[in-house]
Amino acid sequence: MNKLILEYSKYLPIFCLAVFSLSLLSCGADSSESIKPEVKSITESVYASGNIKALDQYDAFTNASGPIQEIFVQEGDSVSIGTPLLAVFSEREKLSRENAEIAKAYADLQANQSKLRDLQLSIDLAKSKMQNDSLLYVRQKNLHDQNIGTEVEFEQKRLAWENSKTAYESIVIRYNDLKREIEFNSKSASKNLAISRVLESDYVLKSKINGKVYALLKEKGEMVTPQVVLAVLGSADDFLLELQVDEYDIAKVKVGQEVSVSMDSYKGEVFKAVVSKVYPIMDTQTKSFTVEAKFTNAPPQLYPNLSLEANIITEVKENALVIPRGYLIADSLVVNEDEDTLRVKTGIKNYQFAEILEGIDSSTVLIKPSL
Repeated sequence: MNKLILEYSKYLPIFCLAVFSLSLLSCGADSSESIKPEVKSITESVYASGNIKALDQYDAFTNASGPIQEIFVQEGDSVSIGTPLLAVFSEREKLSRENAEIAKAYADLQANQSKLRDLQLSIDLAKSKMQNDSLLYVRQKNLHDQNIGTEVEFEQKRLAWENSKTAYESIVIRYNDLKREIEFNSKSASKNLAISRVLESDYVLKSKINGKVYALLKEKGEMVTPQVVLAVLGSADDFLLELQVDEYDIAKVKVGQEVSVSMDSYKGEVFKAVVSKVYPIMDTQTKSFTVEAKFTNAPPQLYPNLSLEANIITEVKENALVIPRGYLIADSLVVNEDEDTLRVKTGIKNYQFAEILEGIDSSTVLIKPSL
């Protein structure tokens, strides 16, 4: 008896393998679901998720640190370039600016004209004296040439003329130096005041665009730093789509491709857009690329940060020989009505259909493989 059991056990694996193979063949295809390839248009697309953004949307930061002294706008307000949004309090910058204004007033060129006029009067006086001494010297020289007068008188007149000439030239130099000094001090004070005003203006956050205030993230009295987002601004009327595309699909995406968009805010509706920009760097954390698109058929009302799903149409082919994706095995095999496995070459594919380039034709009857 034991010997018989041992003999049977030797052939058990072969028997089981045969049964399994027969079962696999019998379940390999479902002959009740047979089709023929059909000729129709097929569209290939890339899936992307993303959000709505206002055109020129940006997060506003201040260069200053301190408590918010005043908020000048409200959420939803329209703003222009340079419109003050809020002010951060800084007594130090205020005093610095006032001190620069005082220094500017003291060093102003017009305020120092009296010093220049005083020296100009001295120049005029020195010039008159020099001219008079020169005339006396010439007269004395003419007399001296005629041997009239003493040598001492001639030398006195010559020295008086030379001294008055030197005095005149010296005071002219002093005038020019004073003028340059006053002009330098005036310009320097003006620059220092401009710098102080710029530094003080850093404490006033202003709009960089013509648009709308979508969010104010801080309240009056709260402390802020240059690293804290204070407001979100963007265009009031123009919006774009910011899409995230997987790295495996990005090579198919090009500027100008059509985009079909669906949003939770407008369930059941599909809107059209077109790819306007493909950012050339991948986010290493999400393994995705950012793609921008602009609406060609936009919803009646949009808000920043609305979520969306999109299909970027990468290729459309007319009169293509296609079969349902469910009839394709490993993207390269099909089963015909005789349950023969045929190798095919595929073209573009979507979630429903695959294009067949080689291997079968429109007369081939295919059976859906069972999974």
